[in-house]
Amino acid sequence: MDYSYSLKIAKDRVGVLIGPKGEVKNSLEASTGCKININSSDAEVKITGEDPLKLYSLKNTISAIGRGFNPDIAQSLLKQDYMLELIHLKEFVNEKQLPRVKGRIIGTGGKSRRTIEELTECNISVYGKTVAIVGRIDSVSLARQSIELLLKGANHSTVFRMLEKRKNR
Repeated sequence: MDYSYSLKIAKDRVGVLIGPKGEVKNSLEASTGCKININSSDAEVKITGEDPLKLYSLKNTISAIGRGFNPDIAQSLLKQDYMLELIHLKEFVNEKQLPRVKGRIIGTGGKSRRTIEELTECNISVYGKTVAIVGRIDSVSLARQSIELLLKGANHSTVFRMLEKRKNR
């Protein structure tokens, strides 16, 4: 029995999903045993397969690529203990405040995002109106918590200290 998902990704991410000479798409199909059909004109991706677990992992991997992750990082979602978490910024701020809060998460020269990534061992992508987190299941909730604290106005130093204490435990 075949299962399927349809999802949309940003048009500017379709080329990344396909990869040079179709390498990324082919690699994903080979490692999951699923079929990927991409409609480049409207950026709709349809995936089909017999194994619902592999199909779900593939869906998350494609979503991560669509949310700005490098395909190598996104493919870690094919491992059993990794997950994708999305934070919708509009749940915290209005449209006018998006650039400011994205700047708080990224930090000067990407320093804030890098610090959170290092202390949680997760990967973070700030893209469009979302923040996406890819990492081990136990680490993703900590990364989400720290980003939500920044979104609510907490000082960077407070958030980083909390992360360092948790890491040292």
